[in-house]
Amino acid sequence: MVENFPGFPEGVDGFELMQRMQQQAEKFGARVKLATVEAVDLSRPPYTLTVDGETVQTQTIILASGASHRHLGLESEAKLEKKGVTYCATCDGALPAFRNQPLVVVGGGDSACEEALYLTRFASVVYLVHRRDQLRASRIMAERTLAHAKIKPVWDSVVTDILDVKQDKVTAVRLRNVKTGAPAELACAGVFIAIGHVPNTELFRGALDLDENGYVILQRRSATRVPGVFVAGGLCGSRVPPGGDGGGHGVRRGD
Repeated sequence: MVENFPGFPEGVDGFELMQRMQQQAEKFGARVKLATVEAVDLSRPPYTLTVDGETVQTQTIILASGASHRHLGLESEAKLEKKGVTYCATCDGALPAFRNQPLVVVGGGDSACEEALYLTRFASVVYLVHRRDQLRASRIMAERTLAHAKIKPVWDSVVTDILDVKQDKVTAVRLRNVKTGAPAELACAGVFIAIGHVPNTELFRGALDLDENGYVILQRRSATRVPGVFVAGGLCGSRVPPGGDGGGHGVRRGD
Protein backbone atom coordinates (compact mmCIF):
# COMPACT_ATOMS: atom_id res chain seq x y z
CA MET A 1 0.00 0.00 0.00
CA VAL A 2 1.54 3.29 -1.17
CA GLU A 3 0.50 6.13 1.11
CA ASN A 4 2.81 8.97 0.05
CA PHE A 5 2.04 9.25 -3.68
CA PRO A 6 0.19 12.48 -4.61
CA GLY A 7 -3.47 12.18 -5.53
CA PHE A 8 -4.35 9.12 -3.43
CA PRO A 9 -5.38 10.38 0.03
CA GLU A 10 -6.51 6.89 1.09
CA GLY A 11 -3.42 5.21 -0.35
CA VAL A 12 -3.19 3.00 -3.42
CA ASP A 13 -2.06 -0.57 -4.02
CA GLY A 14 1.44 -0.51 -5.53
CA PHE A 15 0.61 -2.92 -8.34
CA GLU A 16 -2.48 -0.90 -9.28
CA LEU A 17 -0.42 2.30 -9.29
CA MET A 18 2.15 0.75 -11.63
CA GLN A 19 -0.59 -0.44 -13.98
CA ARG A 20 -2.12 3.03 -14.13
CA MET A 21 1.24 4.67 -14.82
CA GLN A 22 1.97 2.19 -17.61
CA GLN A 23 -1.45 2.78 -19.19
CA GLN A 24 -0.91 6.53 -19.08
CA ALA A 25 2.54 6.23 -20.68
CA GLU A 26 1.16 3.97 -23.43
CA LYS A 27 -1.62 6.46 -24.12
CA PHE A 28 1.05 8.98 -25.08
CA GLY A 29 3.07 6.63 -27.28
CA ALA A 30 5.29 4.57 -24.99
CA ARG A 31 5.87 1.00 -26.13
CA VAL A 32 6.32 -1.72 -23.51
CA LYS A 33 8.26 -4.90 -24.26
CA LEU A 34 8.80 -7.66 -21.71
CA ALA A 35 12.23 -9.15 -22.38
CA THR A 36 15.60 -9.84 -20.78
CA VAL A 37 18.58 -7.54 -21.33
CA GLU A 38 21.54 -9.87 -21.65
CA ALA A 39 24.39 -7.42 -22.35
CA VAL A 40 25.08 -3.70 -22.73
CA ASP A 41 27.79 -1.77 -24.58
CA LEU A 42 28.09 1.78 -23.28
CA SER A 43 31.51 2.49 -24.83
CA ARG A 44 30.15 4.93 -27.43
CA PRO A 45 26.79 6.15 -28.73
CA PRO A 46 24.60 4.83 -30.13
CA TYR A 47 24.66 2.43 -27.18
CA THR A 48 23.95 -1.23 -27.86
CA LEU A 49 21.76 -3.55 -25.82
CA THR A 50 21.34 -7.26 -26.45
CA VAL A 51 17.71 -8.07 -25.68
CA ASP A 52 16.66 -11.73 -25.94
CA GLY A 53 19.35 -12.24 -28.57
CA GLU A 54 18.38 -9.17 -30.62
CA THR A 55 20.40 -5.95 -30.91
CA VAL A 56 18.82 -2.65 -29.93
CA GLN A 57 20.61 0.68 -30.39
CA THR A 58 19.76 3.92 -28.65
CA GLN A 59 21.17 7.34 -27.79
CA THR A 60 19.62 7.43 -24.32
CA ILE A 61 19.06 4.84 -21.61
CA ILE A 62 17.37 5.04 -18.22
CA LEU A 63 18.50 2.12 -16.08
CA ALA A 64 15.93 1.09 -13.49
CA SER A 65 16.70 -2.58 -12.85
CA GLY A 66 16.13 -2.16 -9.13
CA ALA A 67 17.57 -4.28 -6.38
CA SER A 68 17.19 -7.88 -5.22
CA HIS A 69 16.36 -8.97 -1.70
CA ARG A 70 19.33 -9.47 0.58
CA HIS A 71 19.56 -12.99 2.05
CA LEU A 72 20.66 -14.14 5.48
CA GLY A 73 23.13 -16.52 3.89
CA LEU A 74 21.99 -19.62 5.78
CA GLU A 75 22.03 -23.06 4.14
CA SER A 76 18.59 -23.79 5.61
CA GLU A 77 17.29 -20.49 4.20
CA ALA A 78 18.17 -21.56 0.66
CA LYS A 79 16.75 -25.07 1.10
CA LEU A 80 13.45 -23.81 2.51
CA GLU A 81 12.91 -20.92 0.10
CA LYS A 82 9.33 -21.10 -1.22
CA LYS A 83 8.66 -23.72 1.47
CA GLY A 84 8.01 -21.18 4.20
CA VAL A 85 10.93 -18.82 3.62
CA THR A 86 9.96 -15.81 1.54
CA TYR A 87 10.99 -12.23 0.81
CA CYS A 88 7.60 -10.75 -0.05
CA ALA A 89 4.65 -10.60 2.34
CA THR A 90 2.27 -9.15 -0.26
CA CYS A 91 3.18 -11.98 -2.63
CA ASP A 92 2.91 -14.89 -0.20
CA GLY A 93 1.35 -13.71 3.06
CA ALA A 94 -2.18 -14.82 2.18
CA LEU A 95 -1.15 -18.40 1.39
CA PRO A 96 -3.18 -21.03 3.33
CA ALA A 97 -0.03 -22.32 5.08
CA PHE A 98 0.42 -18.97 6.82
CA ARG A 99 -3.15 -18.28 7.91
CA ASN A 100 -3.72 -18.20 11.67
CA GLN A 101 -0.12 -19.27 12.23
CA PRO A 102 2.79 -17.58 14.04
CA LEU A 103 5.08 -15.87 11.52
CA VAL A 104 8.54 -14.31 11.77
CA VAL A 105 9.73 -11.13 10.03
CA VAL A 106 13.47 -10.45 10.06
CA GLY A 107 14.57 -6.81 9.85
CA GLY A 108 14.10 -3.42 11.43
CA GLY A 109 13.57 -0.89 8.64
CA ASP A 110 10.50 0.45 6.89
CA SER A 111 10.30 -2.62 4.66
CA ALA A 112 10.30 -5.00 7.62
CA CYS A 113 7.62 -2.95 9.37
CA GLU A 114 5.46 -2.91 6.25
CA GLU A 115 5.83 -6.67 5.94
CA ALA A 116 4.90 -7.20 9.59
CA LEU A 117 1.86 -4.93 9.42
CA TYR A 118 0.60 -6.61 6.27
CA LEU A 119 0.99 -10.07 7.79
CA THR A 120 -1.21 -9.17 10.77
CA ARG A 121 -4.14 -9.67 8.40
CA PHE A 122 -3.42 -13.39 8.29
CA ALA A 123 -1.10 -14.47 11.12
CA SER A 124 -2.01 -15.36 14.69
CA VAL A 125 1.08 -13.43 15.82
CA VAL A 126 4.00 -11.76 14.01
CA TYR A 127 7.44 -11.87 15.64
CA LEU A 128 9.66 -9.02 14.41
CA VAL A 129 13.28 -10.11 14.89
CA HIS A 130 15.82 -7.29 14.85
CA ARG A 131 19.51 -7.25 15.72
CA ARG A 132 19.25 -3.90 17.53
CA ASP A 133 17.19 -2.69 20.49
CA GLN A 134 15.16 -0.24 18.42
CA LEU A 135 13.80 -0.07 14.87
CA ARG A 136 15.59 1.76 12.05
CA ALA A 137 12.27 2.53 10.41
CA SER A 138 10.80 6.02 10.10
CA ARG A 139 9.17 7.26 13.28
CA ILE A 140 5.57 6.96 12.07
CA MET A 141 6.16 3.44 10.72
CA ALA A 142 7.91 2.30 13.90
CA GLU A 143 5.15 3.67 16.12
CA ARG A 144 2.44 2.05 14.03
CA THR A 145 4.27 -1.29 14.09
CA LEU A 146 5.01 -1.39 17.81
CA ALA A 147 1.46 -0.33 18.67
CA HIS A 148 -0.10 -3.29 16.86
CA ALA A 149 -1.34 -5.96 19.24
CA LYS A 150 -0.33 -8.84 16.95
CA ILE A 151 3.29 -7.74 16.48
CA LYS A 152 5.83 -8.90 19.08
CA PRO A 153 9.35 -7.44 18.73
CA VAL A 154 12.31 -9.70 19.47
CA TRP A 155 15.19 -7.32 20.16
CA ASP A 156 18.97 -7.79 19.92
CA SER A 157 18.57 -11.08 18.07
CA VAL A 158 19.71 -12.71 14.85
CA VAL A 159 18.48 -15.85 13.09
CA THR A 160 21.11 -18.59 13.17
CA ASP A 161 19.07 -21.39 11.60
CA ILE A 162 15.65 -22.11 10.10
CA LEU A 163 13.91 -25.39 10.90
CA ASP A 164 13.10 -27.90 9.59
CA VAL A 165 14.91 -28.97 6.44
CA LYS A 166 14.17 -32.63 7.18
CA GLN A 167 10.41 -31.93 7.13
CA ASP A 168 10.83 -29.78 4.01
CA LYS A 169 8.90 -26.90 5.60
CA VAL A 170 9.40 -24.11 8.11
CA THR A 171 8.55 -25.08 11.69
CA ALA A 172 10.73 -22.69 13.76
CA VAL A 173 13.72 -20.37 13.81
CA ARG A 174 16.76 -20.56 16.03
CA LEU A 175 17.95 -17.24 17.43
CA ARG A 176 21.01 -15.85 19.16
CA ASN A 177 20.97 -12.77 21.36
CA VAL A 178 23.80 -10.53 20.10
CA LYS A 179 24.40 -9.04 23.57
CA THR A 180 24.29 -12.14 25.77
CA GLY A 181 24.88 -14.91 23.24
CA ALA A 182 21.87 -16.77 24.64
CA PRO A 183 20.13 -19.11 22.17
CA ALA A 184 16.38 -19.24 21.69
CA GLU A 185 13.84 -20.92 19.45
CA LEU A 186 10.57 -19.57 18.07
CA ALA A 187 7.93 -21.83 16.56
CA CYS A 188 6.55 -20.43 13.31
CA ALA A 189 5.09 -21.45 9.96
CA GLY A 190 6.89 -18.87 7.86
CA VAL A 191 9.92 -16.59 7.79
CA PHE A 192 9.73 -13.28 5.89
CA ILE A 193 13.17 -11.76 5.38
CA ALA A 194 13.37 -7.97 4.97
CA ILE A 195 16.98 -6.98 5.68
CA GLY A 196 17.63 -4.75 2.69
CA HIS A 197 18.53 -5.11 -0.95
CA VAL A 198 21.44 -5.69 -3.32
CA PRO A 199 21.44 -3.48 -6.46
CA ASN A 200 21.07 -5.28 -9.79
CA THR A 201 24.10 -3.62 -11.38
CA GLU A 202 26.29 -6.59 -12.29
CA LEU A 203 25.35 -6.09 -15.95
CA PHE A 204 26.86 -2.58 -15.84
CA ARG A 205 30.05 -3.37 -13.92
CA GLY A 206 33.00 -1.84 -15.79
CA ALA A 207 30.71 0.36 -17.88
CA LEU A 208 29.55 2.63 -15.03
CA ASP A 209 31.10 3.83 -11.79
CA LEU A 210 29.83 1.78 -8.85
CA ASP A 211 30.39 2.35 -5.16
CA GLU A 212 31.59 -0.30 -2.70
CA ASN A 213 28.04 -1.61 -2.30
CA GLY A 214 27.39 -1.88 -6.03
CA TYR A 215 25.19 1.22 -6.40
CA VAL A 216 25.73 3.57 -9.36
CA ILE A 217 27.65 6.77 -8.52
CA LEU A 218 25.80 9.79 -9.89
CA GLN A 219 27.42 12.83 -11.47
CA ARG A 220 24.44 15.16 -11.15
CA ARG A 221 20.85 14.38 -10.30
CA SER A 222 20.21 11.06 -12.11
CA ALA A 223 23.05 11.33 -14.66
CA THR A 224 25.96 8.89 -14.77
CA ARG A 225 29.44 9.62 -16.12
CA VAL A 226 28.32 8.22 -19.50
CA PRO A 227 26.46 10.93 -21.49
CA GLY A 228 22.86 9.96 -22.15
CA VAL A 229 22.81 7.18 -19.55
CA PHE A 230 20.71 7.81 -16.44
CA VAL A 231 19.63 5.72 -13.44
CA ALA A 232 16.51 5.70 -11.31
CA GLY A 233 15.18 4.04 -8.19
CA GLY A 234 17.09 1.33 -6.37
CA LEU A 235 20.29 1.69 -8.41
CA CYS A 236 21.06 5.22 -7.21
CA GLY A 237 24.09 5.57 -4.98
CA SER A 238 26.12 8.55 -3.83
CA ARG A 239 26.63 11.70 -5.87
CA VAL A 240 29.99 13.14 -6.89
CA PRO A 241 30.21 16.72 -5.55
CA PRO A 242 31.15 19.53 -7.97
CA GLY A 243 34.87 19.29 -8.58
CA GLY A 244 35.06 16.12 -6.49
CA ASP A 245 36.24 12.66 -7.37
CA GLY A 246 33.73 10.44 -5.64
CA GLY A 247 31.63 9.95 -2.55
CA GLY A 248 29.83 13.11 -1.57
CA HIS A 249 26.23 13.83 -0.89
CA GLY A 250 24.19 10.76 -0.02
CA VAL A 251 21.04 9.98 -1.93
CA ARG A 252 18.44 8.29 0.24
CA ARG A 253 17.59 4.72 -0.67
CA GLY A 254 14.89 2.47 0.70
CA ASP A 255 15.93 -0.31 3.03
